[in-house]
Amino acid sequence: MTRDFLEVDALTPDRLGALLEQARAWKRDPGAVPAALARKGVALLFEKPSARTRSSTEMAVVGLGGHPIYIRPDEVGLGVRESVEDVARTLAGYCAIIAARVFDHATLEAMAAAVEVPVVNLLSDRAHPCQALADVLTLRERLGSLDGRRVVFVGDGNNVAASLAFASALCGIELTVASPPGYELDDDVVDRARNLGGTVEVAIDPYEAVKGADAVYTDVWTSMGQEAEADARRAAFRGYQVDADLMTAAGDQAVFLHCLPAHRGEEVSAEVIDGPTSLVWQQAANRMDAVRALLADLAAGGGA
Repeated sequence: MTRDFLEVDALTPDRLGALLEQARAWKRDPGAVPAALARKGVALLFEKPSARTRSSTEMAVVGLGGHPIYIRPDEVGLGVRESVEDVARTLAGYCAIIAARVFDHATLEAMAAAVEVPVVNLLSDRAHPCQALADVLTLRERLGSLDGRRVVFVGDGNNVAASLAFASALCGIELTVASPPGYELDDDVVDRARNLGGTVEVAIDPYEAVKGADAVYTDVWTSMGQEAEADARRAAFRGYQVDADLMTAAGDQAVFLHCLPAHRGEEVSAEVIDGPTSLVWQQAANRMDAVRALLADLAAGGGA
């Protein structure tokens, strides 16, 4: 594991497994959580707003005895008022860890190159690794061993799908991403995941893809910053809604995942997301448990 956490493949299979087990242990026994960040600050820089990411990360820092410092984009003016590197160097003078939710992944890379403290990706256009940690934690709690399990992501081959591909590869999950033409998971992501030893496939027909899946996962069709493409995306993704028919095609064993926020009636039906197969609220709660284990590991020098 490198010092920084910009994408899931910064981990090894053993390190990811250890983080998942630590997250599960502390979830069962919150009193065992150490004050790994006592008297330390963690900078939380948000170019893009979020409900789950901000709340889960702030509470993870507090739970470790640290002080979260939430920073709005207008307070620093990345690349306008000050360079990305200067902002990172300033924050590193106060904080033990810098965590950022950004539009451009290159912003995180510039931060990581400029400072010695760990930099954590809370979301970028290329990756959403903390979400992937929560995803596999949720699956581990529900399914037990993940080796050989099948997960099918239905929808855009986006940043969420990319990080899920790397997490799946490290956990032994067989992942299929079913997308309409033009919205597939990037070839580079597929190659990188396969180089980690993962089984990652791309498909077009969601009904064929989900057969026998242990979990069906989806995300919004139009992410933040893509609003101008909304109409075109709705047309392209018609037929990719995760509804009762698609879950029936998957089989009774399949559970449902969504990283949220959700648009009921678009990428998922209300019947599915609010139904008995849905694990989305457990998945959302696990954002805190997963990032808490990650931050404790980084604070202890696990990324050195």
